[in-house]
Amino acid sequence: MQPIKIGVVGCGVISGIYFHNLTRFEAVEVACCSDLYPEISRGVVDKYPFVKAVTTEQLLADASIKIMVNLTQPQYHFEVMKAGIAAGKHVYGEKPLSVSFEDSVQMLRLADEASVRVGCAPDTFLGAGIQTCRELIDSGAIGTPIGATAFFTTPGHERWHPSPEFYYKVGGGPMLDMGPYYLTALVYLLGPAKSVSGSARITYPRRTITSKPKNGTIIDVEIPTHVTGTVDFKNGAIANVMTSFDVWGAQLPFIEVYGSEGSLSVPNPNNFGDPVRILTSGKQDWVDVPYSRPFTENSRGLGVADMASSIALGEPHRANGVMASHVLEILHAFGRSSDSGKRIELTSTCSRPDPLPVDSLDYRMD
Repeated sequence: MQPIKIGVVGCGVISGIYFHNLTRFEAVEVACCSDLYPEISRGVVDKYPFVKAVTTEQLLADASIKIMVNLTQPQYHFEVMKAGIAAGKHVYGEKPLSVSFEDSVQMLRLADEASVRVGCAPDTFLGAGIQTCRELIDSGAIGTPIGATAFFTTPGHERWHPSPEFYYKVGGGPMLDMGPYYLTALVYLLGPAKSVSGSARITYPRRTITSKPKNGTIIDVEIPTHVTGTVDFKNGAIANVMTSFDVWGAQLPFIEVYGSEGSLSVPNPNNFGDPVRILTSGKQDWVDVPYSRPFTENSRGLGVADMASSIALGEPHRANGVMASHVLEILHAFGRSSDSGKRIELTSTCSRPDPLPVDSLDYRMD
């Protein structure tokens, strides 16, 4: 299969691992990149001389580029992806798909009208850890899923990120920033959700950056930084979810899934290959489960490779826009429930993507 040419828009912090992996996947060829600041995209070319630095307008006008990968900040996701769709390109974006759920619905409609595909991170659910968990659940290893927990806690990204302001503006916050990893994993393992109830608060109205180069800069906080609630899934399972930028320390699991015949410890959904553990009925000890799937290393960009391969084969891709839009509605529903004091009935749904092929050559890195 001939690799599909892609162009990357946005060459910031997250782009490093994307370029490292996308330039190695056999299913894609990174042809060009663009950034709002040309010197940043030229820095990519210094490391990968076969990648051409262009303007975003040039990237969109290049008919040989079939997939546009959007790695800009969240507030730009919708406009950049919409421009890619208008140019007749398949689009794949970093999470979240857009800042608002309504924009994500419009994006999917525009893509459908243009006969192009939408993909979206996170693709960590395609890694060895969560793929192994999916195989265990589907095989009945823990019986019928009845519940789950999902927790993300940190004191805040201003301690390490070089420019963390956007995490505290509309489109940021712990639920839109880290929630996509946790809720995408839960939807992939359990299926679509039907309703959400939640509570949310802003704990510190102002925060101080302690990372360089902006050490000492004060941030005004515009969005809730501690969000918690429950998600009811269509299969009957109920999940307790918490994401927070306000917790100094915790001893919580990342994700656990509870079934009628046992419990499953799901690895950190921000990674690809952390340990999988299971405890089955009648047993007293948790047991480590060997991986049954590939990709234990940081393989960000795997969703793009899967999308390219699926386009060539005429098959559905896995890190798809429909699931990302459904997850986005779930994420916003926590805040909507908190504001209204009511449970939110979801309007969207999705299918569980098929497991990733174990031995497909199209996903291998050279």
